[in-house]
Amino acid sequence: MSAASYDGYEGLNRLALDRAGQAEAFDAIGDRYDEAFPHKEGQLASGDWLAGALPAGSRVLDLGCGTGLPTSRQLSDAGHRVVGVDLSPAMVKLARDNAPDAEFHRLDIADLRNGRLGGAGSFDGITAFFSLLMLPRAEIPCALRMLHDLLRPGGLLALSMVEADVDDFTIPFLGNSIRVSGYLRDDLRRVVRDAGFDVIGEDSYAYAPASTDVPPEIQLFVHLRRA
Repeated sequence: MSAASYDGYEGLNRLALDRAGQAEAFDAIGDRYDEAFPHKEGQLASGDWLAGALPAGSRVLDLGCGTGLPTSRQLSDAGHRVVGVDLSPAMVKLARDNAPDAEFHRLDIADLRNGRLGGAGSFDGITAFFSLLMLPRAEIPCALRMLHDLLRPGGLLALSMVEADVDDFTIPFLGNSIRVSGYLRDDLRRVVRDAGFDVIGEDSYAYAPASTDVPPEIQLFVHLRRA
């Protein structure tokens, strides 16, 4: 894909400064994130699916890698070449410590345009575990189309979102405020199909974080193939 073909994603730049504010919240949270979310059964299961479904030594993007646990290390330990990105410098530092065999960059999702990490078709697989929910709904389809283009034909995407009918909604989170968006599951299926993916599997988990300020949630894990 030429650089010009990414011009349709300029919407991803609209709230860049606001997303920097989100990054500051995660800088403050640091490794308390793993303390608040200690089990992550759904994420581990989805990571296992991706690790096993990809050819050996695949190049995988971990979008919004956080601390690198469990996904970057899980995929790296499975023999894949992991490239993790996160907007939070503190999270990137933790990820480098937790998954030393992976490669990490401090980048916003909008920075992935124009071939920053290899361009169109440069990844065999992508994970986006609870990263796209940090965007307003208007930006999520743009982000999904960009991820579609970053995948090789037939490439796989493991996506997770919290099931909720909210758009850029502010919530308290581990002593900070963050903004999140979500979909009901039928709406999420429609959004990913409109972005050019086939749904090849999905699971849902009821999850209660080990925190007093975040209510129980339904986590949706959707396994997708670039159509």
